[in-house]
Amino acid sequence: MLYAEVLLAVPVGESWTYSVPDAQASAIAFGKRVIVPFGKRKMTGYVILVSDQKPEGGYEIRSIDRIVDKEPVFTPEQLRIAKWMHKMYFTATGICLSAMIPSGKRESEMDPFFEPASFRAIEHLSSSQENALREIREGSSRVYYLFGITGSGKSEVYLRRAEDVISQGGQVLYMVPEITLTEQLSDEVYERFGGRVAIIHSNLTPSQRLKAWNEAAKGDVDLVIGARSSVFAPFRNLKLIILDEEHETSYKADNAPRYHARQVAQYRASELGAEFIMGSATPSMEAWKMMMEHQIHRIDLPERVGNGKYPKIRVVNTLGSKRNITAELEKEIRRTLEEKKTVLLFLNRRGYTYGYSCSVCGHVITCPNCSVSMTYHKKDNRLYCHTCGYNMPAVRVCPECGSYDLVPRGFGTENIEEEARALFPSARIARLDADAVSSSKDEMHRILQAFRNGDIDILLGTQMIAKGLNFPLVSLVGVLNADSSLMIPDFRASERTFDLLHQVAGRAGRYRDDGLVIIQTTQPFSPAVSAAADNDLEGFYRKEMKLRKETLFPPFSRLIDITIRGKNEDMVREKAEELENIAVSIAGDDEDLEIFSATPCPIERKALYYRYHVLLRSGNIARLLYFASLVISRFSVPSSMYMEIDTDPVSLM
Repeated sequence: MLYAEVLLAVPVGESWTYSVPDAQASAIAFGKRVIVPFGKRKMTGYVILVSDQKPEGGYEIRSIDRIVDKEPVFTPEQLRIAKWMHKMYFTATGICLSAMIPSGKRESEMDPFFEPASFRAIEHLSSSQENALREIREGSSRVYYLFGITGSGKSEVYLRRAEDVISQGGQVLYMVPEITLTEQLSDEVYERFGGRVAIIHSNLTPSQRLKAWNEAAKGDVDLVIGARSSVFAPFRNLKLIILDEEHETSYKADNAPRYHARQVAQYRASELGAEFIMGSATPSMEAWKMMMEHQIHRIDLPERVGNGKYPKIRVVNTLGSKRNITAELEKEIRRTLEEKKTVLLFLNRRGYTYGYSCSVCGHVITCPNCSVSMTYHKKDNRLYCHTCGYNMPAVRVCPECGSYDLVPRGFGTENIEEEARALFPSARIARLDADAVSSSKDEMHRILQAFRNGDIDILLGTQMIAKGLNFPLVSLVGVLNADSSLMIPDFRASERTFDLLHQVAGRAGRYRDDGLVIIQTTQPFSPAVSAAADNDLEGFYRKEMKLRKETLFPPFSRLIDITIRGKNEDMVREKAEELENIAVSIAGDDEDLEIFSATPCPIERKALYYRYHVLLRSGNIARLLYFASLVISRFSVPSSMYMEIDTDPVSLM
């Protein structure tokens, strides 16, 4: 009789043993999935050991029902990664392993970061590209960072290095925040790499993903391209990992296991002795610190390839202004349209307004499920919650004082579209945000292609248009309400604002030398806005690093955020305070461990659940992980509540 040790995607226990029916004994093997009984239900299990030794103990050993796979779908390396993730992200090994294997789940990102020309080989490199490639080829480091402005040609350096590795028999993983493929792009990828490519993207079916997964494991492909979850793809001989747009928060998973693909990639490269190349125009603060301390080798790409020049940037103070599109921006839009060039208008708020309140008593209409204000959408005269999706007809009477004087506050992309159409009636205008393309990604591609071809004069949108897109005809970018992200109560607010402004500014003048960016803001002297306006990356990072060091926030410390959520606010608060007390008692006098008091999350209520959190901080990640494990082992929540643990959170909201 054979016995199979099986991991299950459940938060309790580590493994279970099942007997293997004689009829399936020849097919059972490490790395295969099986269907097993678990309580009163059937579950998918992951075989991690097959043995003829019956386990000790007098408990009943149940039998597996059937074997799912003809061939193994995970390797010993992936099991090691899952065990590492269990310790790093406080998630059961079975859940970690389950998150790796291709399924029907899709990546949550939707921004298209690759353009149709991205994989077309460039015959002549710039001097900066040549130097970067030479440093990597001749260097002794195993970890490199391409720090290059938008349009500096980082992708071609990645691909040349990938060709080097493949020519020597190695395999390459090329990660991007999101990949939205066109047929033309697919053809270019396959042509450049001889067809030995697996592309893992959000439009693949589960069976297509599993096919690409198995091809990489067998060594039938040399290059795997994919988004966050591709970091788990199995390889026979992985020698190079490329992580493009390293700063992107979409590399961090929203649900358990809350892994960061950069951390997993770094761990994997270290374990395999593979080369690891990251790159961005706006590195994360963590990456910047590692570069400053020479933990990773920095390579600069300071110039755009071809005729592109970094645009001129002008800041317009909108404090007291009654116009959304200021007179200065209107003037430049008219000039640009007269010159038959195109305009990009960026506002990171969809809807018509982002507030709806009473002018008499000041009451703000909030979501009944969340502690956030409702956003007014004029097109269908409804109020929407952009946190949980709840919507209702626009109210006419204030629920607090009965006044009819309810007015929208602020402005969103719908409002800007209406204003732009009134100011420029002859211009061809399109809006690109989650509302405009909610029904189909094809509509997004149609709008982008029309704008690229010059069939749209003004394109306005949210973060969807801010990064990674190449528009040859764009010479003017207008950024409206640039400081909105500075208001977010999070220590990364300034970093995110600078990143967004610098990236959206990079859409202008990529193929020309007359690019202009106008930034409208009520905080023109904030470090993020002024540094973006001056294109002073070094200055921004220097000031932000100094501030982080003084306040001991990452990258000068590590954080673990533990959130308790439930529908009874008093019980949630009491449990969070209990968690805080346990942490304080365990920490004792250890000065390298800090516990932030139990407080409501910035978004205190989300989808009917109240949320309180306790933040743990230390300068030593090993000590912090051990400390957190002790705290969690002594704490439990009732079945009516949930505990969420986030190591190295990218947001504290």
